[in-house]
Amino acid sequence: MKRYYAFDRGIFQPQALENVAIHTNPVEKDRENSPMFTEGYFAQPSLPWEVRYDNAYPNVIYDEEAQLYRLYYTLIIYDPESSRYTRQERAKRNYVPKHDRRTATGYAESKDGIHWTKPNLGIVEFQGSKDNNLIMLSAHGTGVMLDKEELNPKRRYKMMLMLDVVGVESRMAVSFSADGIHWEEPIVWPKYTARGDSHNFVFRDRRDGKYKVITRIWRNNLRLSALSESTDFINWSEPKEILRGWGWESQVYSMPVFPMGDMYLGLASMFHEGDRTAPDFDTVDCELTYATKLDVFDFVDPGASFIPRGEGHYPDGEFDCCCIYSAAPVEIDGKLCFYYMGGNGQHTNYRETSFGRAFLEKDKFAYMSQRNSENPGKLVSAAVHFFGDTFRILCDKEPEGSLEIQLVSSWTEEQGLEGYTFRDCRMTKEPDGWYRVTFAKALGDFPPEQKVSIVARLKGCKVYAMEGDFAATSINY
Repeated sequence: MKRYYAFDRGIFQPQALENVAIHTNPVEKDRENSPMFTEGYFAQPSLPWEVRYDNAYPNVIYDEEAQLYRLYYTLIIYDPESSRYTRQERAKRNYVPKHDRRTATGYAESKDGIHWTKPNLGIVEFQGSKDNNLIMLSAHGTGVMLDKEELNPKRRYKMMLMLDVVGVESRMAVSFSADGIHWEEPIVWPKYTARGDSHNFVFRDRRDGKYKVITRIWRNNLRLSALSESTDFINWSEPKEILRGWGWESQVYSMPVFPMGDMYLGLASMFHEGDRTAPDFDTVDCELTYATKLDVFDFVDPGASFIPRGEGHYPDGEFDCCCIYSAAPVEIDGKLCFYYMGGNGQHTNYRETSFGRAFLEKDKFAYMSQRNSENPGKLVSAAVHFFGDTFRILCDKEPEGSLEIQLVSSWTEEQGLEGYTFRDCRMTKEPDGWYRVTFAKALGDFPPEQKVSIVARLKGCKVYAMEGDFAATSINY
């Protein structure tokens, strides 16, 4: 059975669409439990090594063997410009970072995904003590994965990082761990490197089995997302551009990605500069991107927030009112959970960063709906062929909303095929929220070589996805 999402532009026939547009479906924030923790410098008792998170670049992994959620995040452990001022004093000053800031990777864990602890690991010495939750010094933009296909137990956990030693040229590097806590000395990439001053998100691609990292490069004073790959996790290809925004006003800062059906989705943190008078200047929004192949990404709904920023401004705004950096989702209680770091101040100024989460119903990333609510919308698919009777649509309908389906011989035709017209269509809501679509005639009656197009007429309705015993025949992926 194939599943096609509304953000997959390839499934639609653009010449035939009427009064419809794609929209990002924003997440629902967990306001009851967020933020779950904040930078520990001002906590009681203080965690002096957590003087500033900046973006933190969260990585959340559920370890089934340990039955633990594990969080890895980047933090700044030495920054006199942050440590010398109170929150009240910060609000009256501008932050000026120095080049001697020192970074590290921190670790936290949770049994329920809500209550997080920062254990004293006894690994890294800070100010004469190892009573802290640090796992590696000089690690910037850390990405961590749990490799379930790895045969070597000492390399079950894998880390990607920019090795950021003060006074030394920064280089991309990797590390390995058996338990996700104790890590080997970093191994520098032998040939290529990347700027990498961002989330170096690493994963194993299910299509070809190769390791991939989404990192960052710069071109002509602009931040861009780039892809590198490896077969052994040590030797990596030259990073190549996969996504850019629109000039200074919308630059790609980081982008964790994850598979969804036959597609990939990305959580692009978009940085805004170039106009100090703009209301969003020096802030970071999280937008949804997609790709059919990892080499080229596009925006689902350009400019629309997937994890919206909170209300207000520094220092009194909501914890996530200025900057958003997300982890790849994990599934909790049948929903997708997006853990993220939210900052309450401008990217280049003073801010405190906190850890929160948000939820999304599975498969409801984006939807097609009417542009003008006064008139019906019309969706028309590319040519498909049916090989069975299953046909389902995921949608939300308003109380007075409607969705009607018919099949036509070609997208140029208005008349539905006999037995498959709007009048012949029946839609039955099933327990999982999807609607089963049937007609007077069975879908499996179509000969294998016959191509048809699906036509949907909608009013007061959001269409997220469709699936069934059919396959598109003309999508050029």
